[in-house]
Parts: sequence; C-alpha cells; structure tokens
Amino acid sequence: MPLPRLLTLIIGLSIILGLILWLIDSINRLYWSLNSPLLANLLVLLLIVLLILLIATFVYYVWTFSRPKSSRRRRPTPKVPQEKAEAASETLKAVRQQVQNIQDEVAQQALLSRSREIEATLARGELLVVIFGTGSSGKTSLINALIGQMVGQVGAPMGTTDQGQTYTLTLKGIERQILITDTPGILEAGVVGTQREQLARQLATEADLLLFVVDNDLRQSEYDPLRRLADIGKRSLLVLNKTDLYTETDKETILARLRQQVRGFIAASDVVAIAANPQPVRLDNGEDVQPDPDIIPLIRRLAAVLRAEGQDLIADNILLQSQRLGEDARRLIDQQRRRQAEKVVERFQWIGAGVIAVTPLPVVDLLATAAVNAQMVVEIGRIYGCDLNMERGRELALSLGKTLASLGIVQGAMQLLSRALQFHIATYLVGKAIQGVTAAYLIRIAGKSFIEYFRHDQDWGDGGMTEVVQQQFQLNRKDEFMKVFIQEAIARVVMPMREASEVKDLRDSQQDDWEH
Repeated sequence: MPLPRLLTLIIGLSIILGLILWLIDSINRLYWSLNSPLLANLLVLLLIVLLILLIATFVYYVWTFSRPKSSRRRRPTPKVPQEKAEAASETLKAVRQQVQNIQDEVAQQALLSRSREIEATLARGELLVVIFGTGSSGKTSLINALIGQMVGQVGAPMGTTDQGQTYTLTLKGIERQILITDTPGILEAGVVGTQREQLARQLATEADLLLFVVDNDLRQSEYDPLRRLADIGKRSLLVLNKTDLYTETDKETILARLRQQVRGFIAASDVVAIAANPQPVRLDNGEDVQPDPDIIPLIRRLAAVLRAEGQDLIADNILLQSQRLGEDARRLIDQQRRRQAEKVVERFQWIGAGVIAVTPLPVVDLLATAAVNAQMVVEIGRIYGCDLNMERGRELALSLGKTLASLGIVQGAMQLLSRALQFHIATYLVGKAIQGVTAAYLIRIAGKSFIEYFRHDQDWGDGGMTEVVQQQFQLNRKDEFMKVFIQEAIARVVMPMREASEVKDLRDSQQDDWEH
C-alpha cells in the first residue's frame, strides 16, 4: 500500500480509538446521571450505531481507494466515429434490401455473410493490421519480431504462408485490440501462386492499416498493387526490411528512392527501415552471434499512426467495406438483369426474323416493325424496374429506328449479311432470307442499345443515343460474333424457309399430278 494511504489508515484508526475511549467515558457518566434507565439505554444504543456507521464509512473509504484504478473503473471500448458508423450501417441496410433481388442463392448468402462480418467488426472496434508483400521480403520474420515469439517459419522459401494467419499485438497507449495478419506472398509462380496472391489482395483490401514489406526498390509489379490499394483508400506504411544486408549509405539511398516512388500517396515519414531477422554476426573469436531484431522505427511509427488515426482508420475501412459490398450486390443484380434482358432480345430477334422472312417488307417497314419492336422495349424496361406503357415504348422504338437509319446501319447490315449468307442460301431464297436475318440483326442492336439505356437509369450518356447505337453495331459486327450469328440464323431462319419451300413445291407437284 502506498505510504500516504498507510498514514491515512493509521491516523484514522487512532482517531476512531480515541473516540471510542471518549464515548465509553461519556456514556458511563451520562448513564449514571440520568434518572430514567430507558432513556439512558436508548442513548447508549444511538451512540453505538453512530460509532458503527463511522467505522464502516472509514473501512469503505480505505477499501475503495486502495484498489487499483483499473479495477475501480473499466474504460469502455472506444467507439467508431458516429457519423461514419451510421453511414456504414445505412449502406449495409441498403445492401440487405438489394440482396433480396438476387436470384443466385449462393451469391445471396455470401453477401449476407459478409454484411454480418462487417457489422461484427463495427461492434468490436478492433484494429486490423495486414502485412503484405512478396514471399521473400520477410513478412513472417517481421510478425515474429513484432509479436516477440515465433509464430511462423522464419527464412522459409516463397509460398509457405498458404492462408492469412492472424495474431494479437499489444502496443503501449493503445486501448483497442490490435490484430495483425500475415498474408501469402504476391508475385509467386504457377496457378497456386496466383490463387495465394488473390487471397493476399483480398486480405489487404480488408485492412485498417497496411504494412507493405519490401527488401529493395519497388518493382513495377509491387508498385501497381500498392498504388491500387492506395487508390481505394488504404492507409499504408512502406517497410524496407533486411537493412542489415546494406551499408548505411546504401540504406539511405534505397529509402530516398522508395520515398520518391511513392510520393503523392504515402508520406515520407511512413517509409521506415528495419531488420526483422538480422543475419548472424561472427565475432573475432569465431563465435556466431544472432543480433536482436531492429524494428523500433516501425513500432514507433505504427504506434503513432494507430494512436492518432485509429478511430478514423476503423471507421473509414468499415465504410469502405460496406460500400464495396454494396457495389458487389449492384454488380450481381446488374449481371442478373443483363442475362434476363439478353434473353428477351434473343427471343424477339428470332420472332421478328420469322415474321419478316414470311412476309418480306420494304426497308422502311422492316425498320419500323422489326428493328425497334416496342414490346421488347417495354419488357426490357420492366426487368430494370421501369414500367413503360406501349405508347412510351413506341416513342423510344421510333427514336432509335430513326437513329439506325440516319447512321446507315440498316443498309450496312443488309450488305454485311448478304455477303455472309450468299454461300449458304439458294438463289430463290436470298431476298426473303436476307430480310429475315437482317431483321434479327437490327433487333439485336436495338435491344442491346436499350439494355445500356436502362442500365444507366434511362440515360444515354454524354454521347447520346447515337454513340450507344454505334458502339453496339461495332461490337456485333466482329468476326467471332458474326460466325456464331450466321450459323444460328441459318438454323432458325434459312432452314425453316427451305423446308417450307420444299413442302410447298411437293404440294404443288402433287396438285399438278392430281389435275392431270
């Protein structure tokens, strides 16, 4: 017990003992001076109660204030800044609503699981530090030095850290729990190396703070992922390891080059030099001595950053993770809608081709009735949550039809398909077949253009409808697509026309025979 508290206890007990002696004497005299025994007994009882309360109060004081401060008042876990926490919560709520529209149950459950993990992280308020870099840069040695115990295989060849491993780190002055995660090395060869790198990159994007470890200048293959992580908002420290292998002059030269390479997205003070696992040193007597790890510069910088920016790092990362989750949900929904819309386009293109093949029309009527089918526009809009009536569908269809004509795409499509079909169609079927297949082709371009229109919230973009239609025409005239399209057109349009023609010829022949 500290000396001041011990003195307080001795003085307090002395005072209480003196009061007890005084009370005993006073009570004795008062008792015999009173003529009423009942009143005297009540007075004695009251004084005894007061004495007990005084002793109890003193004992409580000594007991309470003699305990360590940490046992008297447990500090609450620091909270994530309220504004950013609320933004993350709102984003997660919106994601859960979006997920209900995803038909792929596996993808749906994966997104829900990730949203729960983000919520749990938000509640715990832990600091996640991720070690990232090539397999030979000494990442595991760094963790060993930070933790102060062996947690991995030091000096192992590239590729031994197959998955992220997380450990707890304590730094003075930081109340939050710090989790430090080792990751597989990047830039490893083979399919397995690529898979490990994908895991490392995923873990890096989830970090509150990133320690990017190198053992020399930044190669372009290292610079690119570091810059991409900075671009999405990752706070990073660049750690030059294995400095025991360099002279002091060489070390300073490398540090200067590193700071120059990352200038603009990593501060000069965030580039630090360490030797996590120094090479043994041979003494004059021939004995090998293992030097202690030299990681004090990193620990100081790490502690300074976490103390000053810890809350914001967690908040920014949680907000980033929730936003990325929302983007993933939107991307899955967009892919789902695109697949559904493309099925609608494919259905209408072959329906239109069949109708036009049976009843050939002039080019203008071909454009109006087939290439810009209003019902197709309405159905695509419905997939994207836009309820259009037929009148609005016809307006959009007519507008796109005029664009197709003004750009010369109708005529260009007929010429393109005529050349492609000329070796596959009998002479007497050429006209009908070309018009039918051209109708299918134009419907496809129109449908694909409308998909882009609805994908972007009924906005044609800066280039307007013209640019979108031209892009779709260029995409749908590539050789690899045309080969597949022509084959399908022959199967869906030309062959049925040929069979129908043969049946008609057979009936005509039979009719002639009957007449004769």
